[in-house]
Amino acid sequence: MKESIHKYFQVGTILWMSFPPAQYEWEESLLAVLRDEYFDAVEITHIADEALRERAAALLSQSHMKVCFGAQPCLLGPGLNPNALEEEERQRAEKALLDAVDEAGELGAGGIAFLSGSWSPETKEESYMQLKRTTLNVCRHAASKNMSVNLEVFDYDCDKKALIGPAPLAARFAADIRTEVNNFGLMVDLSHIPITYESSRFVIQTLRPYISHLHIGNAVVKEGCPGYGDKHPRFGFPNSANDVEQLAEFFRILKEEGFFRPQEPLVLSMEVTPQPGEDAGIILANTKRVINRAWALTED
Repeated sequence: MKESIHKYFQVGTILWMSFPPAQYEWEESLLAVLRDEYFDAVEITHIADEALRERAAALLSQSHMKVCFGAQPCLLGPGLNPNALEEEERQRAEKALLDAVDEAGELGAGGIAFLSGSWSPETKEESYMQLKRTTLNVCRHAASKNMSVNLEVFDYDCDKKALIGPAPLAARFAADIRTEVNNFGLMVDLSHIPITYESSRFVIQTLRPYISHLHIGNAVVKEGCPGYGDKHPRFGFPNSANDVEQLAEFFRILKEEGFFRPQEPLVLSMEVTPQPGEDAGIILANTKRVINRAWALTED
């Protein structure tokens, strides 16, 4: 494309993935992203310390960036399941998501993203209904604050083993939710497509009416290899599925399906994290180079 990617997408990164908090100081990481004009958006998650949360809100307000809030760690960290069959357990997950909506608002985010939980084939429909109950309650709370809710499509049998899941089930679920609320959408992640055994074309075309947020990244599908599963290794990682060619195809299909929207650009965030022994700054630069090259290969 001759025109800048920033015309059609708000390019972002997921702060806790780009700079894992166990390795990098939180405020320095946030400042590095906010000071980088390549980024139009930043995705943050729960900040337990109130003083740090206030500091983050102040820094974010200066940035002229779109702020997004990822509630996935709020569920994964404590092992909460929004589609748990046991009602008390489901309610704990729902409470975490309701709290996430409130915190996201404090930080200037326009909504939250989350993921579904574990499931068993014999109780799949019961889990589906529990997830629907949680999602509707969270969406209604978010709507009261003029905020949105995104469900991220994950693998269903590889790593996270989340109910949603394959694209057809995600489409069914989104349609069900949209019949009752209008502030719900789906988040599609290029790095999850190989581990749901689907293709970019199939996923984007199947989920087209509901896609409201995008992630790009990589995955290793070969069992037994380093980085296997939902580990989000860098582009070019050994035995991995995605690189420039796959990202360029992703862009081409998005263009064909009408997602190049200069008046209403979707967030397109990098979900790439350094593997053991790797440097976060280099991995971030690697990802920008791959985006730039894939974009250059996308036809006008």
